[in-house]
Amino acid sequence: MSLALGQNPSYINRIENGKALPSMQGFFSICDYLKITPAEFFNDEVEQPGEIRALVEKLQKLPQEQLQLVEQITEQFLNK
Repeated sequence: MSLALGQNPSYINRIENGKALPSMQGFFSICDYLKITPAEFFNDEVEQPGEIRALVEKLQKLPQEQLQLVEQITEQFLNK
């Protein structure tokens, strides 16, 4: 991950171990890499925010009729 962010190999390790803090731009880059927003990064109520966000992006591309079908299927799962 460190190299993908254009940093030295120990960059993320140093952050994880409390030896360094990312700059604001570094933090935004980490969020982009994880495909989450900064708000999602701090939201401890959502276990898999990246997956939820990816699903929402896909749902936004569906026509209204298909979106309604997805909603109905979701309701059936929740009512079991």
